[in-house]
Amino acid sequence: MATNPVVVPNTITVHLGRPDEAAENVTVTFTDYIKNVASNEIYPTWPDSAIRANILAQISFALNRIYTEYYRSRGYDFDITNNTVIDQAFVKDGEIFDNICKIVDQIFNNYIVKSGSIVPYAAKFCDGVYTQCRGLSQWGSVDLANQGLLPYQILQYYYGDDIEIVYNAPVGENTPSYPGIPLRRGTFSDEVLTIKRQLNRIRLNYPAIPYISSATTGIFDAETEDSVKAFQQIFNLTVDGIVGKATWYKIKQIYNAVKQLSELTSEGLTISDVERKYTTELQYGDSGVRVRALQYYLAFLGYFYPELPPIPITGFFDEATRDAVYSFQSAYGLPVNGKVDLNTFLKIDEVYRSIVSDLPANYQSAIGEPFPGKFLVEGDTGENLSIIQRYLNVISQNDPNIKKVEVTGEFDEATKAAVIALQKQLGIEQSGAIGPVTWSEIVTLGNNL
Repeated sequence: MATNPVVVPNTITVHLGRPDEAAENVTVTFTDYIKNVASNEIYPTWPDSAIRANILAQISFALNRIYTEYYRSRGYDFDITNNTVIDQAFVKDGEIFDNICKIVDQIFNNYIVKSGSIVPYAAKFCDGVYTQCRGLSQWGSVDLANQGLLPYQILQYYYGDDIEIVYNAPVGENTPSYPGIPLRRGTFSDEVLTIKRQLNRIRLNYPAIPYISSATTGIFDAETEDSVKAFQQIFNLTVDGIVGKATWYKIKQIYNAVKQLSELTSEGLTISDVERKYTTELQYGDSGVRVRALQYYLAFLGYFYPELPPIPITGFFDEATRDAVYSFQSAYGLPVNGKVDLNTFLKIDEVYRSIVSDLPANYQSAIGEPFPGKFLVEGDTGENLSIIQRYLNVISQNDPNIKKVEVTGEFDEATKAAVIALQKQLGIEQSGAIGPVTWSEIVTLGNNL
């Protein structure tokens, strides 16, 4: 039995026609969709094993379309069509058979994967009489069932011995993969990590795209920007190095294509291809560098908003931190639960950036120079780099492991090396990039010295 993080959606939107044809979109529950498809693709009088094998193929194919965002990555506002040349039969308000309903209710969140892959398998099929294909033969599955083969054995016969069944997958909302905000130089997130992985795989087919050596970190650096620009150039997008919605979905579309994720010959995806490296939600009891970053933002905001209680930057999500989160969520109309999900953090980040952008020149708050609101990476320039270089030189006078750097306002190799040396001593990720935690540590340490 295989396991993986794919969620079966509550609903699916079906386009009643060819993809580019003006036709109605119908949104139905996923179970009702599969019941409709099965009732229109196969016969209720078939042997139980054949019915179950076909339904598993239909579920897997539909989930593949949804998981890969096959149509949505192309700009369409639906998940699948009812065109049987490319998708599956679906008839609005069509007749549903009782025995098929019962079977679908039992197995609607089971689906096929290739061994080692997490992607729902693109389990293509045809009737096997009027049309032939490399996938499952619907009428052939009846013959195999009559010979006594079980559903899994029927599926192995057509799709190979290296398939597995995922049982009882979780059910939830069908959430778009685009994070909702553009990714650009200085952004830090799991979505940046995703883009880096995908671009590095795409470049195997498109060598003009530069390799991203920092693909194990979630920091949008100069290498990532160069790679994005090359991709945009190749695929006729605006060449700005920013991953907005259009670039995000074009990268996803090409990535799916080069890996053939919607084909029987798919390379598949492993857990390591999609795993999230960073915590997606922070709450009471958590600890680590992301809690420190959160506390830095909240502590800074506390100097401007008296309703936010002052908190120390400890790296531990304690009661004081939770109280500050409560206060912030209440002030900005967010669900007041004390947990920092993506929506809460984006609002914190937005308010922080707004304050920093309005500060007078050379303003220094009670907690030191304010973090500029984005990660500083090699190749960046500006006064913020001069500030950091001055602090690093103060630190270097008392720490032989930190080498003195020239105050040029340019994030050069020497500055990066000094930052990495300090990050190593602090026991935080040695990325060489300056985020809120590294920034606050450099400024605090420099001020103390």
